[in-house]
Amino acid sequence: MKQLSAAWRALLAGVLLLPSLHGQALAEAVSTKTYSYFTIGGKTAEDLDRELSQRGPITRSTGFRHPGATEIKFGGELTYVEKDGKCGVGTVEVTLHTKILLPRWSNRRRTNADLALIWDTLSADIKRHEERHAEIARGYARDLDRQLGELRPQSDCEKIQAMVAEVSQRVMDAHDKDQLRFDMVESKNFDARMTRLLKHRIQQRPANR
Repeated sequence: MKQLSAAWRALLAGVLLLPSLHGQALAEAVSTKTYSYFTIGGKTAEDLDRELSQRGPITRSTGFRHPGATEIKFGGELTYVEKDGKCGVGTVEVTLHTKILLPRWSNRRRTNADLALIWDTLSADIKRHEERHAEIARGYARDLDRQLGELRPQSDCEKIQAMVAEVSQRVMDAHDKDQLRFDMVESKNFDARMTRLLKHRIQQRPANR
């Protein structure tokens, strides 16, 4: 079986296209998730390196191409209610849309068993990585929803609006840092993780192949 080339090491940086935040939440954030794919060609591990580096999505944060991407958009609606001389949050709804972009290899069914195993292992890990980005975002959408719903009424609407803005910014900053932290850990552990996953898949292959 061909060994992973050095170029594979940089493949799991992941992409985060962040955020467009409009309004916010009460009760439960509303999340949606969609998938799209880009096609790559090639017949060797070197070809796949090149195809992913040339055809993968470009991230805003790095300006480089990556083997997968998760576009994350926060939004929502929020109303204010004046009662008993105070202004508070009325109805709130945080929305989150995640769009996961993954590679699809056109020659998967026409390759040898060893390269197919490498590709299947790598592509499954790319998908897991991007799914985790979406999961992290869902957690922060729920957190934002909860925090906004817990804001106490203030003496005027300008004060509560300022609190909404402060909470929103704080949660988004924490979200960005958590996503970056996840990418850094994943990148650092990439070689060890791929080696472990490949060994596991090799062990699962039929002994008489």
